[in-house]
Amino acid sequence: MSNFDRMFDIVVGHEGDFTANPADPGNWTGGTIGAGICRGTRFGISAAAYPDLDIANLSLDAAKALYQHDYWQRIAGDRLPCAVALLVFDAAINNGTGRAARWLQQVAQVRQDGMIGEQTLSAIDRAAAGPDGVADLCVEYLAQRLMFMSSLATWKTFGIGWARRLCRLPYEAANAGYLDQSIQPASSGTAASPVG
Repeated sequence: MSNFDRMFDIVVGHEGDFTANPADPGNWTGGTIGAGICRGTRFGISAAAYPDLDIANLSLDAAKALYQHDYWQRIAGDRLPCAVALLVFDAAINNGTGRAARWLQQVAQVRQDGMIGEQTLSAIDRAAAGPDGVADLCVEYLAQRLMFMSSLATWKTFGIGWARRLCRLPYEAANAGYLDQSIQPASSGTAASPVG
């Protein structure tokens, strides 16, 4: 089983099946409450991100294909240390690929352009090589994400679920053996963008 397959199973487990809660901006085709049609979210694939997709009838296999092409590849998941890849992948699904990439770039102390490329990957490799490097990257990444999510107006409605999700991630990374720094990312031949 590939790193993508294992991480897909973890992340899709956070997302669950179909929901069309009108209090969730992601469920609306316009991306804000009351904008467009409330088509919902299924397996983490939202009407806001895919306004023309039949969300209610989306299959798990179709969702997995979207996860790989539109999220995993955009975050260069196969090029990141496994524990970091899990956190960035989860954030990409939940918060968008651009925001997930900018948090990673903030942690790596490189220009935040929202595109994970060679500069970002090199900085992550250097940081991960230090003592407790992967753990330090993960802690800072989760701290940045928690600060953002707790500032959202929807935190009062969805915050406890999001907090549980964020608190669960390190345990899932540990259970999968991803905190062992000897575990290297799998090389898939997927090229990252030239900058970023």
